[in-house]
This record gives sequence, structure tokens and C-alpha cells, in this order.
Amino acid sequence: MSPIFTAACIQTNARRNIGDNLPIIRDHILHAVELGADFITLPECVSMLEPDRERLLAQAPAESDHPFLPMYEELARGHATWILGGTLAVKTNTHNNSAPVTNRCYLFSPDGTIAATYDKIHMFDVDLDDGETYRESANYTPGTKSVLTDLPWGPLGMTICYDLRFAYLYRILAQAGAAFLTIPSAFTRTTGEAHWHILLRARAIETGCFIIAPAQTGQHAEGRETYGHSLIVGPWGEILADADTDEGIITAEINPAAVAAARSKIPALKHDRDIKTRGPKN
Repeated sequence: MSPIFTAACIQTNARRNIGDNLPIIRDHILHAVELGADFITLPECVSMLEPDRERLLAQAPAESDHPFLPMYEELARGHATWILGGTLAVKTNTHNNSAPVTNRCYLFSPDGTIAATYDKIHMFDVDLDDGETYRESANYTPGTKSVLTDLPWGPLGMTICYDLRFAYLYRILAQAGAAFLTIPSAFTRTTGEAHWHILLRARAIETGCFIIAPAQTGQHAEGRETYGHSLIVGPWGEILADADTDEGIITAEINPAAVAAARSKIPALKHDRDIKTRGPKN
């Protein structure tokens, strides 16, 4: 297999019902296949973006019953492609009555099997200046483990949306060997306009990794608005593709050799120091 591959980010505007989103995503994946993508990625909340807590908990299926999973299996196997299926809300912790759902990302291999999963670690619990309030911890049980897995072209570190603000997670993944980092997201318009491009480029520069970040875009149920601008960023921090705000697909050619080249110029991953913080009275 060639070391150079084509990555695709699918940018979509998720509806609040799984049944409405499934045929849309199927068509997007088939289009990405037509574009020659070897690695197809989808955003956070791809199967439903449901702001209402009670409706989310009522609709979220058990993993064994989620209709997106057999669709991903069929398409990955049928077209011999890798698919990072965004995130799905699945009931995995029925004993936790306060947050029985997990925000889980799935990676499918070309034989149709699940190669890896990652549960979102960091919960977006914030009050924004424009009056928007988010309490992900009320809906989701957070993950506890970082995930590094293998692609044919090199190791992949899997993360999700708000994880982007925690640089230590990306450093851990890069120092463990990650060459590529995926960040399926549903960034709000407010925070996206302020920080999205900056943070993604920073994570690429800090780690010397390729960043592949498919995103939600546009207006959603209950007035929620996401920023769009799915990005593919090179390990030197250069933007290789930007989806702007329309639904659709971006692609970029990925040469894994660029990872070693960037890290040889700035070998910061090797230069960590043990330090102690001095307080004002020390």
C-alpha cells in the first residue's frame, strides 16, 4: 500500500432524529468514495444532534441496536475503505441514571470490523457570554482512557471536540507514537469563531501530527448553531483543506513522511522537563 493516502472530512448539519440523518450520511460517504478517499471521517453527533436532554436519553439506542453501525460496516467493507464514524450517543451505562449515555467514536477497517472506539473524556460544561449553556456531563458518562490505534499509514490518536482544549492529551498521544490525530467536533459558532482554527493549528504544531477534524455546521434544533470549517492541517501547522460553512466534503493528500520532517526541525516532543512550581512565598 502506498504510504500516501487521501483523507476526507464530511461536514454535515445533523438533524435531531437518527432516521433523518442516516440516508444523508450514507450519501456523503458514497460521495467521498467517489472522490477517492482512503480514510473517511465524520463529525461529532453525526447520528443526531439533540439539545433536549430528555429526548436525547429517550432516543439514544444501545450500541447493539444502533442503525449507524451496520451501515458503517457495510460501506467500509463494500468499498474497502477506513471510516471514522464520528460520534454516536449510545446507552452503555444504565446503572448511572444521571448520565447513562456515552459519546463514542467508532473506527471501521476495510473489512467492516470495528478497529477501535474512543469515549469522549472531557465534558463541555460551560456558560457562554451569549447566554448559551451546555452541560454535557448531565447527558454523557465521560471516558477514562486515551486511544491510540493503527492505520495502514501510521498510528492514529482518537479524540473528540472539547478534548481539543486539553493539550496534554495530544502530547500524550504524540509521544506514544501518533502520526495522525482525529477530532470530530460540533463546535459552537461562538467558540469556533474565536478559537477553532487557532487550536487545531496549535495542536498540529505542538505534536508534529496531521490533524483531521470533521465538524458540524449551521443551525440545528432548539436554536443551536455550529461553526463548520472542518479542517485538515499538516504537521507544520499549514491548513491543507477548509470546508468553510457549507455541508459537503473536503479532501487532502496526506504524506506521513511530513511528520518526521516536522519533528526533525522542532524536536519538542523530546524536550520535556520535570519542573516544580514556586508559589509567591517561596
